[in-house]
Amino acid sequence: MDKVDSAMETSKEGMRTLWLSLGILGATTVIQAIVVVLSGSVALLGDTIHNAADALTAIPLGIAFVVGRRAANRRYTYGYGRAEDLAGIAIVLTIAASSALAAYTAVDRLLNPRDVTHLWAVAAAAVVGFIGNEWVARYRIRTGRKIGSAALVADGLHARTDGFTSLAVLLGAGGAAIGWRAADPIVGLVITAAILMVLRDAAREVYRRLMDCVDPALVDTAESALRGVDGVRGLGQVRMRWIGHALRAEADIVVDPDLTVVQAHELAVAAEHALIHAVPRLTAATVHTDHTAGRDPHAVLAHHTAT
Repeated sequence: MDKVDSAMETSKEGMRTLWLSLGILGATTVIQAIVVVLSGSVALLGDTIHNAADALTAIPLGIAFVVGRRAANRRYTYGYGRAEDLAGIAIVLTIAASSALAAYTAVDRLLNPRDVTHLWAVAAAAVVGFIGNEWVARYRIRTGRKIGSAALVADGLHARTDGFTSLAVLLGAGGAAIGWRAADPIVGLVITAAILMVLRDAAREVYRRLMDCVDPALVDTAESALRGVDGVRGLGQVRMRWIGHALRAEADIVVDPDLTVVQAHELAVAAEHALIHAVPRLTAATVHTDHTAGRDPHAVLAHHTAT
């Protein structure tokens, strides 16, 4: 029950982060959109598109958090935590689409030059965009790392880059102020390039989560915890995977061959508790006992040598 309550709390924290982010970025987008209409700035338009896309990514993430609360059943025996990985794909596609639209508008403005007006308002909107995005980025990244959400961290990284690209709009406004028409669309293209870099990083993170990638340091921590359990003579395979915000683990341990079934079970329970206490975000572990080295005899020999 405690594990279920913990999962609910992380989901609620994620939802709270998303709603606040949506409100901040929504307000920023509206302010910038008004200035875009008044000024005709393509650079600011690109920034506005990115802010709008970043705000809208809260929708698939919010759906994923709600779906992830559903209890496991006989069809989805591990629950619905993977819904968040699907949301990560939606976020990556949204980033890609927004960068494509921004690139198109910037190229069109290069081919069809047009003066930018209300430069003071463009500059002010750029600063507003930076402040809003940086606040949202810090909040999303902090919450994402706290609850183990790769999708939320990726979304935060996207917001951070949008913040710096907002500042780039100032360069376009400065160029337009001295009569350089191409400055505004060129900055729009620079913004697009920056978003493509974020797209690459976000896609990598989502891909790793879909492929059950974990930090090798977590595996090292798990192995150290298992070796520290009294009665464990060696290790076989130690495997871990993310399911939503939580980690699950499977481990093979080597025990004395003369242990009774009850003793071996008690040792497996002790190993499970050691894992859960040692590895952050680990909520469940399946421990298999064996009296031989199994698939990794070198690990057993190394352990015996160390002891």
